Amino acid sequence: MNANQTFPRIKTVEALPDYHLLVTFRNGEKRVYDFRPKLALETFRMLRNEAFFCAVKTDPHGYGIIWNDDLDLAESELWLNGKPFANRPTPELLTV
Repeated sequence: MNANQTFPRIKTVEALPDYHLLVTFRNGEKRVYDFRPKLALETFRMLRNEAFFCAVKTDPHGYGIIWNDDLDLAESELWLNGKPFANRPTPELLTV
């Protein structure tokens, strides 16, 4: 990643079933981010609680998403590793 590279800021975030996130960026693009691999990391242990995971919100300035003062994820991670979303949920995201 280029140190001068910039990424679109985040407009909204929504928790989806099975630890996925729907992120809408300020440029209008939507991406689905699979958070499941991060749940194995000690840092994100608290997010294994689905109710806490669903309490995700956008950083006030759009530079990431946050759960509390200690848990966040940058817009670059969500942009680079999120999958483009075609405004229609895929069957695997609808299962609970």
